[in-house]
Amino acid sequence: MVSPPSKEAVGITIKKNEDFSEWYTQVVMKAGLADYAPVKGFIVLRPYGYSIWESIRDILDKRFKETGHQNGFLPVLIPEGLLSKEADHFAGFTPEVFWVTKAGNTDLGEKLALRPTSETLAYSIFAKWITSYRDLPLKINFWNTALRAEIKATKPFVRTSEFLWQEGHTVHATEDEAEREVMSILGIYRELIEDYLAVPAVVGLKSDKEKFVGAKYTTTLEGMMADGKALQMGTSHHLAQNFSKPFEIKYLGRDTKEHFGWQTSWGVSWRLIGAIIMVHGDDKGLILPPKIAPIQVIVVPIHKDKDALVVKETAYEIARELKNVGIRTHVDDRDEYTSGWKFNEWELKGVPLRVNIGARDIEKGQIEFVRRDSRDKVQWPRSGLVEKTNELLREVQKALFARAKLLLDSYTSAPTSYLEFQSFIGDKGGFARAGWCGEPKCELAIKEETGADIRVITFEQNDIPDKCIYCGEAAKKVAMFGRAY
Repeated sequence: MVSPPSKEAVGITIKKNEDFSEWYTQVVMKAGLADYAPVKGFIVLRPYGYSIWESIRDILDKRFKETGHQNGFLPVLIPEGLLSKEADHFAGFTPEVFWVTKAGNTDLGEKLALRPTSETLAYSIFAKWITSYRDLPLKINFWNTALRAEIKATKPFVRTSEFLWQEGHTVHATEDEAEREVMSILGIYRELIEDYLAVPAVVGLKSDKEKFVGAKYTTTLEGMMADGKALQMGTSHHLAQNFSKPFEIKYLGRDTKEHFGWQTSWGVSWRLIGAIIMVHGDDKGLILPPKIAPIQVIVVPIHKDKDALVVKETAYEIARELKNVGIRTHVDDRDEYTSGWKFNEWELKGVPLRVNIGARDIEKGQIEFVRRDSRDKVQWPRSGLVEKTNELLREVQKALFARAKLLLDSYTSAPTSYLEFQSFIGDKGGFARAGWCGEPKCELAIKEETGADIRVITFEQNDIPDKCIYCGEAAKKVAMFGRAY
């Protein structure tokens, strides 16, 4: 028999608080989530990583359909003329666009962009579909990829040149309907991120400098990662009529007059997987929230040769019982690996709950649970398997969110002077809650001097400081500043 690789070879070899970037990369690679592709800036999503994306996709897809959205498909190539039809939008994306200039050996008459986002392409089509108020609202979602030229500071799931995402696009008869759509989607995203991914989100508006190019305003959900950097986890944009007018998305109203539509767009990407890793992972590897874990329970039979058959049969009985009530369960019955090696592998992969079963446990009519988050062990009667499993999964989910909330709180400060602001951002990082006069020049100066920008202007504008943290003039808003991925 070939000896399995050592635990040191497959396990995480760096502590999370010593070299966060290297720790993160090791978790991605060694947990079997992704691998690097031959082209710089691109990654290959492995089955285990893709299964996490499928969990996220299934949750959102269900919610979108419940709220009247339908799925569609768009091609990946966009003619340059279409992309440039909305000037601000085009200018904002030009530095990130991959261009196709040849078809085989033939030069193309017009450059084709590899889709950085789909507004211009979708809206040229919407203009053909919409003629009357009867065609509204139009609410379509696309599960696809986007390509943006991220060549330098790449990071698997967080910043890559191609990424999986969903992008929704809607057209409405009134601005009020469009604004309700923006907030409805923001609520769906918050439910996903907080209730399923167990990551607390700071919700609000982007500044004009940071909003989506071409939008009237952008709402955002910002998370705090374990290294003190913020991560934009989802955005929902009110586009007003900024696209419907250049693309002539018009409809004949009930008043028999012609009107331009009011639009929204919104999206999340696989960077949510990056957030899960960075917020919940530990020195052993990944920790997955039970609600989105592809495998919620791993059953490990522990036996000597003479007990192998009965222990394995019992392990599969346990798995069947759990699967019958919808708990995602897998049995690791590989004989070529020791129990200890299996324990470490499934801890690395972040499975929330492990069930150990051996001959002695069978004799006693019990099983052993091991929680991934706390590594606590619980002996429990075999007859109470399902109830206890569900209870422990709920506890793990709740504990992960509570721990992530403590992380967010520990990285949130309210500096009262610019010197204190600089010290906080430079030394620790995190969200600095500070007054802002509303002037872009102060926002830009802070970015240049500290690397921090306005991540979010929270909806709740309570206790606005008297002065702008930078210029000292009267503050008009309170904003959350931070360095970000």
